[in-house]
Amino acid sequence: MSIVAESPGFIQVFSNGAVKRFSPPTAPPSLSNTKYKSKDVIIDPSKPITARIFLPQHHSSQSKSIPILVYFHGGGFCIGSTTWLGYHTFLGNLSSTAGIIVLSVDYRLAPENKLPIPYEDCFAALQWLATAAGSNTEPWLQDADLSRIFLSGDSAGGNIAHHVAVKAIETNINIRVRGLLPIHPYFGSEARTELEMEKSSAGEVAMNDMFWKLSLPEGSDRDYYGCNIEKAGLGTTEWGLFPAVVVFVAGLDFLRERGVMYVEFLKKKGVRNVSLVDAEGESHVFHAWNPDSTASFLLQNQIASFIRSL
Repeated sequence: MSIVAESPGFIQVFSNGAVKRFSPPTAPPSLSNTKYKSKDVIIDPSKPITARIFLPQHHSSQSKSIPILVYFHGGGFCIGSTTWLGYHTFLGNLSSTAGIIVLSVDYRLAPENKLPIPYEDCFAALQWLATAAGSNTEPWLQDADLSRIFLSGDSAGGNIAHHVAVKAIETNINIRVRGLLPIHPYFGSEARTELEMEKSSAGEVAMNDMFWKLSLPEGSDRDYYGCNIEKAGLGTTEWGLFPAVVVFVAGLDFLRERGVMYVEFLKKKGVRNVSLVDAEGESHVFHAWNPDSTASFLLQNQIASFIRSL
């Protein structure tokens, strides 16, 4: 049995199909944090899909008044979890800073569950949210404002946020996605960009290609709609319904170029409210690896400002 794909320290895929994942430190849900509380919920036990809810410890008791951010973690569709300490800390602090409910989703991972399964799982979480908040079956969502739903995620999670937003437009669902906040989104294509063709980029390109190969459906290439945004199927009228978007990129991130291209793509499609925020001197998903850094606190405030503006 040999290793056929590997991201050292994170995942190994073996020739017999077995997968070994290495997890960084994790955090349990807690009610004792002074700024926020958290608990885990089951979205669909049959798959399974789970999530962690973060709620500010001090919030207004006005009914149906709190915006909700649905967050999808990164990891090339193959690794990652809302239980990772970095995500837990960043999203809990974000909940407190922005005064919002955060629903952070643990979807099924590739290569065992290839695309579009992560999209389906995350849209199922959105449907669960509509039902749980609308029927008051989840006490932590009793003050949730279903007219102010925001979708966010980093890297592959930013990709997922885009596709869940598209699905929400295509589907008659009883909530309104008010805004989209992809962080360092992970997109690609068979055609290489200028940066990707540089010799110095060989290592980054090889790693990205490996994760795409693990996550794309059998027989698909990087022009699959989930990878190449140019293959999106929305019509002109539907693009006119797309929510406001702020795309966060990082100056030292190899995927920065793709994030800028995503902004240009949305503008070309006629999405009216699109902006770009660049964290100069920062690396890919810095907020998950250093959630207590100055840059991470700035990102939380930028997210909060965008939500409050809508």
